[in-house]
Amino acid sequence: MSRRKLLGASVAAGGAALAAPAVAQEDKATIEWKMVTSWPKNLPGPGVTAQRIANQVEMMSGGLFRIRLFAAGELVPALGVFEAVSGNTAQMAHTASFFWQGKIPASVFFTAIPFGLLPHEHIAWIEQGGGQSLWDELYAPFGLKPVMAGNTGVQMGGWFRKEVNSLADLKGLKIRMPGLGGEVMRRLGATPVGLPPGELFQALQSGVLDATEFLGPWSDRAMGFHKVAKSYYTPGFHEPNGTGEAIFNRVALDGLPEELRIIVLEACRAENARSLAESNWENAGSLKLLREEDGVTIKNYPDDVLNALRENAAIVLGELAEKNSISMRIYESNTAARERLAPWSEIAMRRFMEARDGRG
Repeated sequence: MSRRKLLGASVAAGGAALAAPAVAQEDKATIEWKMVTSWPKNLPGPGVTAQRIANQVEMMSGGLFRIRLFAAGELVPALGVFEAVSGNTAQMAHTASFFWQGKIPASVFFTAIPFGLLPHEHIAWIEQGGGQSLWDELYAPFGLKPVMAGNTGVQMGGWFRKEVNSLADLKGLKIRMPGLGGEVMRRLGATPVGLPPGELFQALQSGVLDATEFLGPWSDRAMGFHKVAKSYYTPGFHEPNGTGEAIFNRVALDGLPEELRIIVLEACRAENARSLAESNWENAGSLKLLREEDGVTIKNYPDDVLNALRENAAIVLGELAEKNSISMRIYESNTAARERLAPWSEIAMRRFMEARDGRG
């Protein structure tokens, strides 16, 4: 029996256990899944990543495993994908874990936390430092399996319609900043506003928002923020990492034949490296365009603002850790990873860059 026929036979045998049953067609059986996302269709960065994962799965399976992608709002709302996969409306989603802060406070650790791990450090924590097992445990009550599935890299601090010259300028500021960064901003007098990505441009244009963050220059420029706000702040204190997550309905994932299960999980894993390289390359190019063609000014958060953000971030993280035992264990694991990795990042990266650029 050929490998394709053998795989087709195993798919057909396992079809009864799947959320989306296999459909036999002559000498092959095809599994079809639905993937819902939190992104506008083909959004540079995470939208492209989600489609690429679906394409890779179909190609690597020889067409036996097809994933139909539904962008935000096409099947479920952008922030409804967690419930959709948990309830088996779709078999998987591509999204970001910090969107679930309201129902699972510690989920934010698996995208980014203020002043937390950089991308290479975050991946090391998940894959080598016990982060994945804690993530699995956190999502298990919802019948979900989470994995890393792309990375948009270090983020920017956000787009502001007016300059931020001191802490006083944050008072009453209406800003879209999800995750713990929004709570830190709230402690300094700002008003965080929760909106999905597809609504951000209009909200900033109309004045519903005074400021918004999203990702980095590549995705941000595609969203058009530079057309209504010319002050682009750094650093992205709230998101030093940009891990996207794939979440799977556990029954559907476990019901796959082993070879197909490996294919979809490895497609997600491979996308981490590919998307991070892509984001770094495209962010550099888009930053140049924003500066030279779009009239955008890159500005630093003032020192007093950064100091206050750092101090309040430590308080917010401590409060989150106290919510329950799993939050405390995730907090402690993440902190231990930072303490282990930061000295190496300092020596291997910061010192080298200073020397390379003639600054030390």
